[in-house]
Amino acid sequence: MPDTDPSSVNVADDLGIPGSASSPHPIAGIPLPAHGFESLDSLDSLPPRELAETPATEVITRAGVLLMSASAEKLGLTPDGEPHPDLDEARRLITALAGLVAATHEYLGEQGLPLRDGLKTLQRAFREASSFPDEPGHGPGEKLIS
Repeated sequence: MPDTDPSSVNVADDLGIPGSASSPHPIAGIPLPAHGFESLDSLDSLPPRELAETPATEVITRAGVLLMSASAEKLGLTPDGEPHPDLDEARRLITALAGLVAATHEYLGEQGLPLRDGLKTLQRAFREASSFPDEPGHGPGEKLIS
């Protein structure tokens, strides 16, 4: 067996995993909406009175951003994401995001477009990461979004 520096071996390249050196990193394609919060836990750190005064669209968008970020991590698309994608967990999170997007479509209007675009990007990344991709229309959350 050749003496190889483990840090120089990129298994993702060999497997064709999205975000490897051989393909662009899909997280760059996820348009995160402007949400006004600086970190993912910002809603938790708001006093209840401030959260009550936060517009519903802001809370919904923030929840969508959290679901997108968690999905990207489970797919291994973030620098600190899981080294081995957890597709079962990613499927659940993407489906939850699709449910949120579908249920709030009429309330968010144009503000919901970045969430919808992010969802489509995550669905595409999920399909690319799957060894046996779902049939079109049967991927995570695809039945919820037309």
